[in-house]
Amino acid sequence: MLKIDRSFVSPIDANGKNLEIIETIITLAHKLGMDVTAEGVETKEQLAFLRKLNCECGQGYFFSHPLDNTAAVALIVTNAQW
Repeated sequence: MLKIDRSFVSPIDANGKNLEIIETIITLAHKLGMDVTAEGVETKEQLAFLRKLNCECGQGYFFSHPLDNTAAVALIVTNAQW
């Protein structure tokens, strides 16, 4: 698993250079047979862009704010699909 730091994902709408870096990281990971997790996903636009590039996983406030164990289990059990 390879992670893309939130510092690249957060300004995804404003900086074309970050878009190229993200695309390169995802391409490299896939060529190495690895999945990718993007940190700091906060908007549906960021999620849509990452999905378009075949980023397998994302984490960030778009999905949920930090949760305790009980709340995290409840979220997972509901099998939320974004």
